[in-house]
Amino acid sequence: MANQMRVRFRLELWNGLKVVWPILSALLLIMAALGILVARLDGWPLGDGLYFAFVSGLTIGYGDLVPKSPLARTLAIAIGFTGILLTGLVAAVGVQALNAALRGTES
Repeated sequence: MANQMRVRFRLELWNGLKVVWPILSALLLIMAALGILVARLDGWPLGDGLYFAFVSGLTIGYGDLVPKSPLARTLAIAIGFTGILLTGLVAAVGVQALNAALRGTES
């Protein structure tokens, strides 16, 4: 039964991610673009801007890179909100997949 539920969960998770993939892609592209803008504004290398965007957006936020200009700080807030949307969407798909897997193995 446990193995059947794992298989069902993976299938439901995959199906859910296929449905929201365009939204996930858009959020990832927005985060990357905002990171590039922050890098340009503060004179960071491109890789540092992308690193900052994804570390900040996924709420890890090590603090090793800090935007200095007011516009870059504003963009950092937008990166944070985008990351919250991304995390929430992935969590929602995971919860939905778990619920569907549980319903499918009850019978």
